[in-house]
Amino acid sequence: MHEPIRCTWARSAAVLREYHDAEWGFPVGDDRRLFEKLCLESFQSGLSWRTILQKRENFRSAFCGFDAARIAEFTAEDVQRLLADPGIVRNRAKIEAVVHNAGCALQLAEQEGSLARFVWSFEPEQPPAPQSVTVSPASRAMATELKRRGWKFLGPTTVLAFMQSMGLINDHAEDCFLRERVAAARAEFPRP
Repeated sequence: MHEPIRCTWARSAAVLREYHDAEWGFPVGDDRRLFEKLCLESFQSGLSWRTILQKRENFRSAFCGFDAARIAEFTAEDVQRLLADPGIVRNRAKIEAVVHNAGCALQLAEQEGSLARFVWSFEPEQPPAPQSVTVSPASRAMATELKRRGWKFLGPTTVLAFMQSMGLINDHAEDCFLRERVAAARAEFPRP
């Protein structure tokens, strides 16, 4: 039996194939998963996604399952604890951004009804061709609005990666075996 055709980026390692096949591009409306992905994408900046995936369970443990309410209460001692944790990326600016952004996420959810409602309001009507750009008008708009609301460490490139992974666009390659499955999942997904 031959391997199905996947997006090129998912062919080099088992952890990438598993993530691609089970998660990437399928639409998500759960606030905690959306917040987790925004956090992990900010940690990924300057690193490989493979590195982040290999540490994902450690990140989940270190950051209380990405419960924004719990993270928003983290103290300077918690930041020091995280800086000593070899299971995660130990970058002070990124760790402090996650703690800060947790408070922003709670405020945004209160103002908008949910993080999901806010995020999905940036779903583009005409997304770019699959895997053709590193930023888009929609990712620029979301990053600008997040920054306006006080969020840190989330620029338009990071936000586009978030949009790709959380299904706001179907960025699977035209010949990828999952492109049609993701298109069907997006068609059935109830927008928040």
